[in-house]
Amino acid sequence: MITRIKKIETKYAPEAIGPYSQAILTGDYLFVSGQIPLDPESGLIIGDDIRAQTRHTLKNLKAILDSENIPLDNVVKTEVFLHNMSDFSVMNDEYAKIFNGPIKPARQVVEVSKLPKDAKVEISCIAVAIK
Repeated sequence: MITRIKKIETKYAPEAIGPYSQAILTGDYLFVSGQIPLDPESGLIIGDDIRAQTRHTLKNLKAILDSENIPLDNVVKTEVFLHNMSDFSVMNDEYAKIFNGPIKPARQVVEVSKLPKDAKVEISCIAVAIK
């Protein structure tokens, strides 16, 4: 059985700057590529601190979900990459404001040595595409 694969693009999140898609919809799942705090219009990083960068990264993630009318409550897994694990609690505070439903996504958080455009955070997710 061949599953349909659809490339997802929205102008409300940064366009892919390499050989990848903003997101892929296949079957009942949406796979969203890692988002960083880029402004979709200027291509510049938004925010100098982890709080502002996390907030904007999540805004970009939500814009992709919104483009397919998928609510945040449908996110089942996130991956968070931090440039500095000492930013965990601040990132977690902003994350909790967005993922505040009764069931939280499964999640992993790892520290990495460098992120694209020297961002402080990158977040990807998998969501159930059934509304």
